[in-house]
Amino acid sequence: MAFTKVTEILKESPAFTQLTDLAAERLGGKVLYATDDFFAEKENLIAPTRGVFIADKYTDRGKWMDGWESRRKRVPGHDWAVIQLATSGKIKGFDIDTNFFLGNHPPHASIEAIYIENADGITDWDTLSWKEILPKSHLDAGSQNFYESNSDAIYTHLRLHIYPDGGVARLRVYGEVFKNWDTFDASQEIDLLAAINGGQAIACNDMFFSAMSNLIMPNRGANMGDGWETKRNRTPNNRDWVILKLAHKGTVDRIIVDTCHFKGNYPDSCSIEACVADNDDVVNNATWQTLLPQQKLSADFIHEFTKEVNAIGAVTHIRLNIFPDGGVSRLRIFGKINR
Repeated sequence: MAFTKVTEILKESPAFTQLTDLAAERLGGKVLYATDDFFAEKENLIAPTRGVFIADKYTDRGKWMDGWESRRKRVPGHDWAVIQLATSGKIKGFDIDTNFFLGNHPPHASIEAIYIENADGITDWDTLSWKEILPKSHLDAGSQNFYESNSDAIYTHLRLHIYPDGGVARLRVYGEVFKNWDTFDASQEIDLLAAINGGQAIACNDMFFSAMSNLIMPNRGANMGDGWETKRNRTPNNRDWVILKLAHKGTVDRIIVDTCHFKGNYPDSCSIEACVADNDDVVNNATWQTLLPQQKLSADFIHEFTKEVNAIGAVTHIRLNIFPDGGVSRLRIFGKINR
């Protein structure tokens, strides 16, 4: 099957970029090996945010670059790197980002994948039974290069090939988290919304300052940019909202709303609604029930709600409302899955 570069037919990021970046460092992704990272370390491939450029920054090996960069190859062959995904999943698309790599980007790349239960002790990555999921494809310099993946298989590791050498700023691997819920203890409390478990942010009315997907990332926010923040709204009685899909249908018994780092711009209050839906078309087609009645919020604080949570049964989606606007760092929805 021919692979079409998505940026040739779309003027904006493709739909698959709204899915979870399965390789993200902050979710637990790792770069395990590279044939060469002489100029810039392989670990940069999965760092958060796009790569940056500092004009006068050099190291003892040459120009500092925010990405993975191998030396100029003077022998046959090409360079490659192995990435361990943060969680197993179905891959729907890639962003091979060459941001700021202009005279030193690789003109082509390909990607292979494999499912490995335990990669400990593997030293010869060439001997594994890799499956090609992105054939050798063209890369533009200084650009986000989006490609779709047509595989429905579940993978844990990738191998990014660059031809023949050069630099890639970031690799994003967008897809759906796979978790074998049949083997999960249904009596165990779990964060039903966590991205690592399969939760997704699917819609919001505003994310002017920072992305809604930050709400479900691990740990507390690193800074004010690591959360969901809307612009200042001057409309009386305004309400901003974000809709998120739970990793699994479940009953909710504890909620955490964390305004970490938001001090002069936290919402005055919030409420949470929930619904049951078979798909994600819930913005205008859902019957919402109040899960958490409107609660006052404080600056830079972890708000934990238990007795305030209404017992409404198992749900699939939630809507966080903030009044009138502002920023929330993390949202945790703890409960038990419903079989």
